[in-house]
Amino acid sequence: MKPEAILKQLAREFPEAGCELHYKSLYQLCVAVLLSAQTTDVSVNQVTPALFAHFPDVKSLAEGELDVIEKDIKRLGLYRNKAKNLLGFAQSVMNNYQGEIPQDIAQLVKLPGIGRKCANVIASEYFHTPALAVDTHVERVSKRLGLVSKDASVGQVEKTLCKKIPKERWIDAHHLFIFFGRYRCKAKSPLCMDCFYKDECREYRQRQKKDLKRN
Repeated sequence: MKPEAILKQLAREFPEAGCELHYKSLYQLCVAVLLSAQTTDVSVNQVTPALFAHFPDVKSLAEGELDVIEKDIKRLGLYRNKAKNLLGFAQSVMNNYQGEIPQDIAQLVKLPGIGRKCANVIASEYFHTPALAVDTHVERVSKRLGLVSKDASVGQVEKTLCKKIPKERWIDAHHLFIFFGRYRCKAKSPLCMDCFYKDECREYRQRQKKDLKRN
């Protein structure tokens, strides 16, 4: 199937696809996105209310105590490293950008804890800048759907998808791939039987072969 057909089908199945992180400002979005690495949006949304109550803006976070930040996000995986990144992120914004979180992706990636994926999410979600962030869901789904090579790196996945998908659809594609990967094309137990793509999916064919061998 062509990318256009895949996106059209996904839009039918997930018309509500969008960011599931809770935020009310650019600062809150940046913090939530930073915390979302290797954990679920649900888990992030559970810890951010207390964190934002203690640190309502980037200035208060920059002046915060590391142990307090750690306590607020302790239920998340890698919380110690994430707490250091949060503090470093806020201090960098205050020291290098006069307290204003930058809009440009090239500047966002210079902030501690904000890699290419996070910067793309922030730019596309808050500033509506065309970008296609590649997280684990997007990488897995795009490979299973045959849109990119199975052995492509994250960087190669982003470049290939951006070539194959019209620029005006990058943001939508990001959300649709995430919802498809999160709720249907799961990493360990994909719901293949009702999938529109199963007849063309190499992952599904491999699973069928394994099942036949077992039987």
